[in-house]
Amino acid sequence: MTDPQASHAPLIIDIGSQALNAVDRRRLADPLVGGVIHFARNWQDRAQLSALNVEIKALRPDILICVDHEGGRVQRFRTDGFTHLPPMGSLGKLWMQDPMRATQAAVACGLVLAAELRACGVDFSFTPVLDLDFGESSVIGNRSFHRDPRVVALLARSLTHGLLQAGMANCGKHFPGHGFVRADSHVAIPVDRRSLKAILADDAQPYDWLAGTLSAVMPAHVIYSKVDARPAGFSAKWLQDVLRGRLGFEGAVFSDDLSMEAARRIQGEQLSYTDAALAALGAGCDLALLCNQSIGESTVLDEVLDGFAKARRDGRWQPSADSEARRRALLPRTAALAWNDLMQTPAYKQASALLSRLF
Repeated sequence: MTDPQASHAPLIIDIGSQALNAVDRRRLADPLVGGVIHFARNWQDRAQLSALNVEIKALRPDILICVDHEGGRVQRFRTDGFTHLPPMGSLGKLWMQDPMRATQAAVACGLVLAAELRACGVDFSFTPVLDLDFGESSVIGNRSFHRDPRVVALLARSLTHGLLQAGMANCGKHFPGHGFVRADSHVAIPVDRRSLKAILADDAQPYDWLAGTLSAVMPAHVIYSKVDARPAGFSAKWLQDVLRGRLGFEGAVFSDDLSMEAARRIQGEQLSYTDAALAALGAGCDLALLCNQSIGESTVLDEVLDGFAKARRDGRWQPSADSEARRRALLPRTAALAWNDLMQTPAYKQASALLSRLF
């Protein structure tokens, strides 16, 4: 009988270009790989992206094809018919004028975002951003809906409803909140010195209110020094005690990109990519994200795959059936519409028309 844990595929990796090469195919076939994340470099047009994703699924039907596609400045595909989605801050501004129209627009954003991606073979987008807009964070900025956690939660719930209408799961980020700190965790290690009580009463409230709505959560590469010396994505206190225990979240937890500067420096020690991924999983993440490591001659992904296989043999890592079940729950459960068919559906046409009028 097959061990149900043997299929745990905790790594989300990338590919270098607009088509698979032999190295990509070998890596994607590795049973440790559970997903692939696309970037703008993987895009030429809809036909190319669709063909790429068909080839990926032919190799691994169960693989989760992901992208960061939020709207505003974080939108990987912008041409050949893709709707230019507004930044989420625009929905927050609309809320201040007309809350009901803003929630309607958020549903429309989610539906258009997910339906267009799915029509090209993408399963999942890392959205919505639940960070609060304190006006301090350049990396978050207008990616945030609003300063008020109540507005953030309501607009995010509406956005996830639109995603769901198109058959896509969701991912709230960056837990418990990245909006208060100025430093960009892509290049530095932000430190938030507020108390646990203060964070739970403000930034983390959307995660509490949406605990039963969110399919997945991505923690911040931020150190909340009064709670734990480790960044949230490597902290069992945040992921297990607070997110799972106190807030009751039961969905998947992704690490943020482990290629980022803050990702591999823990309590003064610079970890290897393998050890960083193992530390994230050990703290409570289900999936470890490794971006931009397939470009050129980089061997990082192969080193991580070898490192995980060795860690399992050495007993330093054990596959998790629960984590694998959470990963598989993010895969779409309905067939996607072809692009031309999608363009003719009443729901898509209404959502698209609303967004074009408002933004």
